[in-house]
Amino acid sequence: MEQKLSSVAKMLTCSPIQQLSYLAQTCNAINLAEGFPDFPAPSYLKDAAISAIRSDFNQYRHVQQICDYVAYQLKQMHGLHVDPLTDVVICCGQSEAFAAAMFAVINQGDEVILFDPSYETYETCIRLAGGVPVYVALDPPHWSLDPKKLAKSFTGRTKAIVLNSPHNPTGKVFTRDELEIIAETCCTWDILAVTDEVYEHITFDEERHISIATFPGMQKRTIITSSLSKSFSVTGWRIGWAIGPACFASAIRNIHVKITDSAPAPFQEAALTALRSSPEYFDALRQDYKSKRDYLAQVLTKIGFQVSVMPKGSFFLFMELPPTCTLSDVDFVEALIKQAGVVAVPGCVFFHPDPDSSTKGEDLSPTAISCHTRYIRFAFCKSEETLAAASQKLTELMDGSGGLELF
Repeated sequence: MEQKLSSVAKMLTCSPIQQLSYLAQTCNAINLAEGFPDFPAPSYLKDAAISAIRSDFNQYRHVQQICDYVAYQLKQMHGLHVDPLTDVVICCGQSEAFAAAMFAVINQGDEVILFDPSYETYETCIRLAGGVPVYVALDPPHWSLDPKKLAKSFTGRTKAIVLNSPHNPTGKVFTRDELEIIAETCCTWDILAVTDEVYEHITFDEERHISIATFPGMQKRTIITSSLSKSFSVTGWRIGWAIGPACFASAIRNIHVKITDSAPAPFQEAALTALRSSPEYFDALRQDYKSKRDYLAQVLTKIGFQVSVMPKGSFFLFMELPPTCTLSDVDFVEALIKQAGVVAVPGCVFFHPDPDSSTKGEDLSPTAISCHTRYIRFAFCKSEETLAAASQKLTELMDGSGGLELF
């Protein structure tokens, strides 16, 4: 019966990241692969959700106050004015918001630019919408944007560019200069920017998130997507939103209603409590994750990983294998699971080499190619107990007391 499947469905495979998480459960391994916290959400949020359920907020629901608060926060953080009645759409997490945005603006054959490495969901949504992903490689080790590479990626079919900052998997926060280059290019070619800003509150070392919508000419060309998931440790609640000009927001809202009708009602109510959180909450969040980042980075560096640049945002470490390691990223992760009982993600999951890159003048040097198999992503959005247990297992392994040395 497989011949009955659509061509897109045949193309899709299980997420390698989710498969590794399942493997972690099966092997009782420590999961540093998937980006979800293993510690409790704030108690005041859980209390709000429980109260909403007990108050019978259990049916289809649209909580307009979420839109009001999201618009207010956008004004406070970025100085942007949006109409909460027309420009904000509540969705089932950032993932649905992003997918609905793609369905709303992409026609068959439209090209969408992504920065490589990139999160796997983006390509899938683009292809489901009939679009064609075009990858622009960021330059390691700082994952810098090369304006020449960006310029070469545009064609008459380019419709949009996807921007994820702070960035998964590298932890990069795009600089103001880089954002200015992207914004100017969008305006010159009159294309859209669709952003993933779920890590907007998780930045380190005095970095602050800047939305590309704040640049001249960009608010009318930008669809922002974000959610509660990362900032409030509630990845399973599925409350997110899309923000954009009314014509885009209306289309996204119609798609959302046709597919899922509404986001989970009790969690929408609890979202109001989250969105009212004080600035001190976000300060504490950043400090807590910075401590976790520094701790895990120290452990990984001690056992041989290379840290060219510390992540400035998100909650991932994208670590390079040392030159002495002869294993590929996939082989290393497999050995790590078997020998240490720790699960991470091979970096190749996030790289998407363009088969036409040779005709576009892109850098195909051995260094550029080899980096696709030389990085491992570790998630540090875990409890202190989990990180300490992982540290112990990794240290024992590299000392030779836990198994075969990998480096």
